[in-house]
Amino acid sequence: MKPYTRSAIRDISERHGFRRADSLGQNFLVDRNIIEKIIDAAELNQETLVIEVGPGMGALTQMAAEKAGKVIAIEIDRHLIPVLNEVLGPIENVEIINRDILKTDINELIVAERKNFSDSGRELKRVVILGNLPYYITTPIIMGILEKEVDMDTMVIMMQKEVADRIVATPGGKTYGALSIACQFFCETNYVTTVPRTVFQPQPKVDSAVLRLDKRKELPWEIGAGGRELFFKVVRAGFNMRRKTLLNALSAMGIDKTDLKDILKSVEIDPSRRAETLSIQEFARISNKIGRQREL
Repeated sequence: MKPYTRSAIRDISERHGFRRADSLGQNFLVDRNIIEKIIDAAELNQETLVIEVGPGMGALTQMAAEKAGKVIAIEIDRHLIPVLNEVLGPIENVEIINRDILKTDINELIVAERKNFSDSGRELKRVVILGNLPYYITTPIIMGILEKEVDMDTMVIMMQKEVADRIVATPGGKTYGALSIACQFFCETNYVTTVPRTVFQPQPKVDSAVLRLDKRKELPWEIGAGGRELFFKVVRAGFNMRRKTLLNALSAMGIDKTDLKDILKSVEIDPSRRAETLSIQEFARISNKIGRQREL
């Protein structure tokens, strides 16, 4: 069974009486070349555990299982489980879990698999998260994985192109914002490929893109007084009013403008700049200075 053709999707859907749910954003990939690009970007081998978010009908899962030591496919739609059991059932290194990824303790799964690998005389060296993410929960999934500090190494994920462009954006562009900083704070981000809307069944209204996010082993910037919580509070304040100057935008944090001007000048940042022009390192300098001021 090759569940990446339109005819195969139609046949297996009819056989199991499956009807896609609009509320779950189900659009199934029907282009083998794109699937292969995702697999190639993930660099899987027998020492890799794959956690797949939303396997759909198992097209990506099948190819991942050919390379990886183990694939855990997490699917929220119970109506897809019989389909996945038919497509993936014969594959020994695939486990299907019917669960909401946002309510799943991924670290718990990883700990269990490290033991399973060890018990079978293997070593688990990499954890890779794969998935064609539903457009409506792309950001909650990504941020949930990053903020909960999931013990993964790499994500190779497909999403709405507009969101992908925001994630890889650099300072100064219109798409650069809080999401760009949040993802780049934790990961090195790389654009893999654009995915046209025509290679999905059914066809969505917008194009998609595949990104590779490699978790940073060590953060290249120092986050001091106030920690990450204050850092991201400063970032959010800056972008909540992105057309305003830093002086005006950050004053919403309850800091006196005169004090704020002194803080910005002390870290060599012009108060008239806007948040969209600042690098992560510059935001870190601001949050560190604010944190030190609050400790006085």
